[in-house]
Amino acid sequence: MTYPFAAHTLPKASASERRGKTGELGGSPAKTVTRGNTPWKAWKHLSNIKNRERYKEEEEFPCVKCFTAGEFLDGNKDADSWFLMIETFDPHEPFHAPERFKKLFETGYTGKILDWPVYEKVTNSADEIAEIRANYAALVAMCDDQFGRLLDAFDKDGLWENTALVVTTDHGFLLSEHDWWGKNRTPYHEEISHIPLMIYHPDYAAKGGERRSALAQQTDLMPTFLDFASAGRPSEVTGCSLRKVLEADEPVRDDLILGMFGGPICATDGRYTYYLFPDSLTGEGFNEYTVMPTHLRSYFDVREFEGAEMPGPFEFTKSMPIMKIKARDFAERIPWLEQQGGFADVGTVLYDLATDPQQERPVDAPEVVAALRQSITRHLWRHDAPPETFVRYGLTEEKLAMERPLERVGKPT
Repeated sequence: MTYPFAAHTLPKASASERRGKTGELGGSPAKTVTRGNTPWKAWKHLSNIKNRERYKEEEEFPCVKCFTAGEFLDGNKDADSWFLMIETFDPHEPFHAPERFKKLFETGYTGKILDWPVYEKVTNSADEIAEIRANYAALVAMCDDQFGRLLDAFDKDGLWENTALVVTTDHGFLLSEHDWWGKNRTPYHEEISHIPLMIYHPDYAAKGGERRSALAQQTDLMPTFLDFASAGRPSEVTGCSLRKVLEADEPVRDDLILGMFGGPICATDGRYTYYLFPDSLTGEGFNEYTVMPTHLRSYFDVREFEGAEMPGPFEFTKSMPIMKIKARDFAERIPWLEQQGGFADVGTVLYDLATDPQQERPVDAPEVVAALRQSITRHLWRHDAPPETFVRYGLTEEKLAMERPLERVGKPT
């Protein structure tokens, strides 16, 4: 299989897909290629090829322009109470970087362009794997170089004296680890879910370079920023301020959970990671709750609204009712069950990170599993998860067995 990794080779499509509803591809009359008549993978690659025509020089790359937002500092460095977020999107596929960064990681590979892995099992040669990883490294190097521009601004303007700086990301990416490319279709292995978080605050400058072992997650960012600004935290927020973690390596929680819609739920206490899969990964018996019926790249299909309801609000929706829509397997939703095959490597499993940080050897520890199942149940209950969630993940007994009331969202602990 060669097409997924070639930036200039389009995915295969059937004749009917290539033709669209009317006309013949390459025949008469000519047909304009649009998002509506082109297979998604082909459209995505075509769009990227067209976009690359717009940036040839390094200063034209999106990442470089993103960090140019740092010019905000020129007009606001002497002001107080401002917040600047620089979201670069990179390093993200396609792994396209300027030549000077690619030269740092040359592999000697001379085949087709390999910078856009599809989320699938690895079937590539060692040389191809090395080239894809080298292109990723080149893109990371460009991001690092651009981040240096922001650090230079901190040096030049003395911002280290009165400005906090937080660096993090949303997820990692499998670069052939666990024999996979990408994310979304596999369990949330450490390479995907254990993400970097670096925090500088002038009040704790003397602790620079220290590491912390406390469990944290992205929901902690907002309450941390509010704490830095001496602002109150809304009652429905369940994240934790990490300010006290800067003071000392003390925990802010015993465990946490993470996941994605319909997929496995991961629970960890920092040592063990437990991936709880439902019995079925279809949408049967599961629902989507929303006030904005759109998927990642499309509106909901009209067929998805069949049987839709408008139930009462959740505790975190501030009394606002929302739509309850049956989850459909044909929905344009990650991981695209019908379009891309959905989740793979399915099966509930437990790993001990202390002895197996690469998560290659599942362990059998019933007491740990029981504790982490209770953890998942507690977190779901606290966030007012709908009843069918506990059924889907086989947690009804754990929910019934909870011995004391727990505080949910919107009720301060």
